[in-house]
Amino acid sequence: MNRRRHAAAVLAAVLVVTGAAGCSGKAKTADGDKPAAGGVKAGAGVSDKTIKLGALTDMTGVYASLGKSVTQAQQLWVKQTNAAGGICGRTIELTVRDHGYDPQKALAAYTELEPSVLGFAQFIGSPFVAAVKQRIDGQDKGLVIPQAWSASLLGSPYIRTVGATYDVETINAVGYLLDQKRIASGDKIGHVYFEGDYGENSLTGAKAIAAEAGLTVVEQKIKPTDNDMTAQVAALKQAGVKAVVVSAGPRQAASLVGVAAAGGWNVPIVGNNSAFAPQLLATPAGAALQKDYYVASSALPIGSTEAGPAALAAAYKAEYPDSGLDNGVVAGFTAGALFGEVLKKACADKDLTREGVRAALLSLKSYDNGFGVTHDFSDPKAPSTRQSVILKPDATVPGGMKVVKEAAAAPAATKFTPGS
Repeated sequence: MNRRRHAAAVLAAVLVVTGAAGCSGKAKTADGDKPAAGGVKAGAGVSDKTIKLGALTDMTGVYASLGKSVTQAQQLWVKQTNAAGGICGRTIELTVRDHGYDPQKALAAYTELEPSVLGFAQFIGSPFVAAVKQRIDGQDKGLVIPQAWSASLLGSPYIRTVGATYDVETINAVGYLLDQKRIASGDKIGHVYFEGDYGENSLTGAKAIAAEAGLTVVEQKIKPTDNDMTAQVAALKQAGVKAVVVSAGPRQAASLVGVAAAGGWNVPIVGNNSAFAPQLLATPAGAALQKDYYVASSALPIGSTEAGPAALAAAYKAEYPDSGLDNGVVAGFTAGALFGEVLKKACADKDLTREGVRAALLSLKSYDNGFGVTHDFSDPKAPSTRQSVILKPDATVPGGMKVVKEAAAAPAATKFTPGS
């Protein structure tokens, strides 16, 4: 099927209610869950009329702009889904908590919401998700779709990322530079990365492709509070690196690119999906970002003319006319749409318990959400894809990003074991 037609069909399918449940008769489930309507088993967060989901976000901390976009996109998905009749004869309710990227607030918010929701359509912050991983796997067993792509989260039947993990994503980003002959065997590449799960998992990927391609990695570890990359640029320039990977936040990426350009140091720089925000294009670093900066992503950007992103962009702007477009909109909406697809399958299987949701997700082996990448959720130990779309900042495009390479996996990514 033509990708545009297929993408449009997939996006439309998000809004279709599946298997509306009747209200005749109630039965207690075998495992002691709540009574269910229409022969559909129901667990925590599910009543005869509603399915309650949680969203643990950052709207006031280091990822505030991302958190706002992700959350509003998920609220849009809920509104559209309910307008189309809901799922399984029930409306979707999304309860949002802002943890401000504070670990104590994040854990408190999880503890507060967990008993009353079926699962979480959003959880920003891989360190926070990792902190409750044992609890989720051991006793809670609710599906969590994190806005985090660390390989440390693999292996859980209940914490399931949508996209390539940071290590695989980094391999694809460096692979793009190799394909473009911007770097070659024998070269040094720099890597500026956050201490902790995100940056260090990305570093694993950089080292893996470096070993494969005969490159040398020059490391520069930073903290999330480090916003001036002058020292890092000076060190990497002194080391003679031919390209740089940045596995940090948008502010650090903008500083890195801007400082390098101001000093006349012209090398390509590639970043992970979290290392860009379109607001950067209005800063002094904007011109430099559009010159030779690239980002790896597991989805087409919101500014793509493909049917899926185009339809989402139009709907989002209609709902939030004062909000800008960025790839957080895509990430949030696709996570919500995935949860919706899982709920529809669980409804068809007549099991809306947490275990029913887990089993339903495992059945999605070739899930095309209309955003450029097909995902396989049948193996919790593997990322849902090893492909990345390579994007480049462009102020003339809605959302500030354009595609320079369609979804693909670098050869090193196809044989790499994430988390190794």
